[in-house]
Amino acid sequence: MTEPASLQSRTFEEQLDKLAEVAVQVGLGLASGQELLMTAPLEAVPLARRITEHAYRAGASLVTTLYTDEVAALMRYRFAPDESFDRAAAWLYDGMGAAFKTGAARLAITGGNPALLSNEDPEKVGRANRAVSQAYRPALELITRHAINWTIVAAATPAWAAAMFPADSPEDALAKQWDAIFSTTRILSADPVADWKAHDANLQKRAAYLNEKRYFALQYRGPGTDFRLGLADDHHWLGGGTRAGNGLYCIPNMPTEEVFSMPHKDRADGTITATKPLSHQGTMIEGIQVRFEAGRIVEAHATRGQEVLEKLIDTDDGARRLGEVALVPHSSPIAASGRLFFNTLFDENAASHVALGQSYSSCMRDGDKLSPDALAGKGANSSLIHVDWMIGSAELDIDGITASGIVEPLMRHGEWA
Repeated sequence: MTEPASLQSRTFEEQLDKLAEVAVQVGLGLASGQELLMTAPLEAVPLARRITEHAYRAGASLVTTLYTDEVAALMRYRFAPDESFDRAAAWLYDGMGAAFKTGAARLAITGGNPALLSNEDPEKVGRANRAVSQAYRPALELITRHAINWTIVAAATPAWAAAMFPADSPEDALAKQWDAIFSTTRILSADPVADWKAHDANLQKRAAYLNEKRYFALQYRGPGTDFRLGLADDHHWLGGGTRAGNGLYCIPNMPTEEVFSMPHKDRADGTITATKPLSHQGTMIEGIQVRFEAGRIVEAHATRGQEVLEKLIDTDDGARRLGEVALVPHSSPIAASGRLFFNTLFDENAASHVALGQSYSSCMRDGDKLSPDALAGKGANSSLIHVDWMIGSAELDIDGITASGIVEPLMRHGEWA
């Protein structure tokens, strides 16, 4: 396959700069005078600096970056007292929430080691994750309500690259991972900003079609999957970008290939089997198969990471229920790459998926104006977690079921019907 001319002519530094430009202009939709709060792993400093430059060029009043250190994170599991794992830096998350409430935008750079905590005590991992979820929830609710403009982009890192390309040298693996990020994030063309706008328009068109259909439920059939999922009352399909509560237009995930909506928390029945491993908080969970009754997981199995899966769904009652349903064609660029990214931002955009936990109120008509009780009454789920996992493949069929019981083909062999 011949590489695009733009890929041949641009240097790595130019590609990195283009990724930062697209992240600020298209993903974040940053407004002049707006603050930006960014988080990133230490290895992502070059991309974070490029994003900082483009943010200031776009008129940002202040850019603040919080870096995470995986070596320090492991030290906690090696040396910290047991009570440490029930604590989180509440003051930090309170500060993040305060920043969002006063108008700051949010950008996360992902790229951590997908197996960082795989060898650590699952009970401690679960406790630590629960403490963070509780502390971060007030700030996270501003994101799940789309009250602010936010986005997530990725940076290649040595540990992540080694997981993706284990047979290559560290240098070659890192280069290949950057190429994969640049390609799937759609920045290799002559005008990535224009390409993103066209891609966004296509996703919006698909979401509009589903909103016109107003399906009552979806029926899934595939290897290990026989599952009926009811949709929330007044559910609303979204795809690509969204107008945040502050009036700014952003595309929350880069890359993105999905259209998504809100399932009804009490209307999931049957069995679903994951088609890709789940990398969650530094641990790998593989071979997931769960059975739902009346919206709730009543059986859960994994060929690897069983204990971590059990801790995850025991976070709270909402963790056993679904908060998101997303449809992705198997022909998406990420699926077509044939690569497993071991990162939900990418892998969820290679396959149709569902998410355990918190619902997005923006996936309900006028949901951002409803109280928590009103949202729950229409089927919205509430939880400390929101974890996507992939169930789509070239062998998955999905039907749309109308309120009157008419069954219509929606996806066949993983593609739009």
